Amino acid sequence: MDIIGTILWPIKWVVELILVAFHWLFTQIGLDPAAGITWVLSIVGLTVVVRAALIPIFVRQIKNQRRMLEIAPQLKKIQEKYKGKKDQFSREAMSRETMELYKKTGTNPLSSCLPLLLQMPVFFSLFQVLNGAQGGHAGVGPLNAVLAKQFGGATLFGVAPLHQSFQGAMNAHPQQVAVMVIAAVMVVLMTGSQFLTQLQIVSKNMSPETKASPQFKQQRILLYLLPFVFLFSGFAFPLGVMFYWLTSNLWTMGQQFLVIRNMPTPGSDAAKAREARLARKGKLVQEDGAVVLTVEEAPKKTTQRVQPVSKNRAKKQAGN
Repeated sequence: MDIIGTILWPIKWVVELILVAFHWLFTQIGLDPAAGITWVLSIVGLTVVVRAALIPIFVRQIKNQRRMLEIAPQLKKIQEKYKGKKDQFSREAMSRETMELYKKTGTNPLSSCLPLLLQMPVFFSLFQVLNGAQGGHAGVGPLNAVLAKQFGGATLFGVAPLHQSFQGAMNAHPQQVAVMVIAAVMVVLMTGSQFLTQLQIVSKNMSPETKASPQFKQQRILLYLLPFVFLFSGFAFPLGVMFYWLTSNLWTMGQQFLVIRNMPTPGSDAAKAREARLARKGKLVQEDGAVVLTVEEAPKKTTQRVQPVSKNRAKKQAGN
């Protein structure tokens, strides 16, 4: 066993345990144990468990992002202090002061990537479990030979094997058109959900200072560039792995929506919208303890203008 296999072995064991547990659960409620839908639902259950376990790390990520915003002015001062100085001494001094600031404030610039990095071993473990099941090989844990054979032979809608990818279906003789269609739809959904998740962050949850920074321009470029990376790489993944990826993306999208709505970045458009909602409900409290209320103006009553009439005409109207 190589070093990567040694590292992934305990993760694969846990992945198999969760997968088999959900498979047993869905079998107990009456689903066919060999059906593709049973294994797809088991993969969805695996995804939910993994993402739920990462919620505390995600909360830490949000808090770290808040602290990064708070120390942004101090970071800018350090950068301005050494601006234009390219000698090694100045670079080391700037790096040292930056790291001291991170240590003092308890921030970590890499924490935003932590949830994704922690998911990657699970992603690759599931990929290896699927590849092993394709040949009916038992896993390293609870996925025994019988279950591995069921998993490897499971098909979606009776025509699309879960272990098959778009690339494999295209190279098959004859070509598996149904697999290619389902895989193409899955890739589009995965790419679209990834793009929308990042778009709602860029468009609603960034402060004006962040939008004015050079990093924001780079992030906007990545916003439109990364979908193409996922678009082409997704065609090499088995359908089973795609279901994990899509479910994870949908979880991220919903999670980001709740965070942006209830815990937006200070100064962002989402924060202003939240303050307006709280003010309308009388729940917005300022730092001094004062409650802010938004009083909606009552619609003005319109009165019909009375045209002036002469005395003779008024007498005639009175006589009538």
